[in-house]
Amino acid sequence: MADATLDRESGTFRDPASFQALAAGQRLTFYPGGADRREAMMALLRSAKVSLKLSFYIFAEDSVSTAVRDELVAAARRGLEVLLIIDRFGSSASEAFLEPIRAAGGDFVCFSARWSQRYLVRNHQKLIIADDAAAMFGGFNIEDDYFAAPGAGSWTDLAIVIEGPAVAGLVEWFEKLRSWTRADGSPRFREIVRTVARWRWSAGGARWLVGGPTRGLSTWARRIKYDMARGRRLDILMAYFSPPPRLLRDIGVIAARGGTRLVMAGKSDNTTTLGASRSLYSYLLKRGVRIWEFTPTKLHTKLIVVDDTVYLGSANFDMRSLYINLELMLEVRDSALAERMRAFVTAHIDASEEITPALHAQRATPWNRFRWWLGWLLVAVIDYSVTRRLNLGQ
Repeated sequence: MADATLDRESGTFRDPASFQALAAGQRLTFYPGGADRREAMMALLRSAKVSLKLSFYIFAEDSVSTAVRDELVAAARRGLEVLLIIDRFGSSASEAFLEPIRAAGGDFVCFSARWSQRYLVRNHQKLIIADDAAAMFGGFNIEDDYFAAPGAGSWTDLAIVIEGPAVAGLVEWFEKLRSWTRADGSPRFREIVRTVARWRWSAGGARWLVGGPTRGLSTWARRIKYDMARGRRLDILMAYFSPPPRLLRDIGVIAARGGTRLVMAGKSDNTTTLGASRSLYSYLLKRGVRIWEFTPTKLHTKLIVVDDTVYLGSANFDMRSLYINLELMLEVRDSALAERMRAFVTAHIDASEEITPALHAQRATPWNRFRWWLGWLLVAVIDYSVTRRLNLGQ
């Protein structure tokens, strides 16, 4: 079945169908559709026989979070090891809402449950591991809008189920996350800094990359910088886009070498992030970068393709995801997968508005340029949960 396109007769956006790929020794199943994503997630939870390990930035109190909680309760009652790690800053689920997990014999813990000078370092990862044998990861959170049909309130996102040798890397990483998240809600910050800077896991053409607060570049930031500095072809489908100047320059250089396509959010629940991206358009357009804004729904996908390498996971292409937040990304070097994911980007371009130099010049009034610049400054250092409340406009 073809990827999502804008229905030319009705003008409505259709979710892409799920699809599979074998790459770098891994079986990858992609779920870009909200209903398919929910069905696959619940099936993974129900399939577990030994253990369920979950980590999420946002865990709400709504229908999908209730369904997930109840599956964790049922699994714990069957005797499975169950552990849920949530980020207390991002998640609205209360202790009372999650307490049935503990009552059934499982557990939940909160990353940074109390204020400290490091409180704005977020655990931004999204991960489910079943029986240490299969896992689901990506950009989605546990909240209704991430599983809804395309509409005004829904998110366009991507979840990936992985089966293969690389699941062992996820298990190893989760154990480190478990060890950092203490009962008193105070993460082991020094240990996090050391591990994010040093931890590596690879098997063949697949490599797990992590982001977080380090004194140097994390593996995620280091690898994407390396590939972009040498790349000739770049495609980015990205929820939040506000990279530092040195990576912005690399994007412009790739455009001159071969070609660069950026698909950015045209809608969001946080308009400050839209302005942050638009503040960079003039620089990019002058260097031949082609830019589109995805307008049918809010965009939350995180996908980068550089030459024959695909990056998938939780990280946005911004200062926080590159240098501050705990992030998890899968790097896959496989030419066939790269072409498949470029087709996926093209399908979203078909439902997007191209930002031409003329259109951008029309939008870039002095007042808008100021708001965009301020938006970039704010999202570079402040968590999106805070900037969402500021709502600087587009």
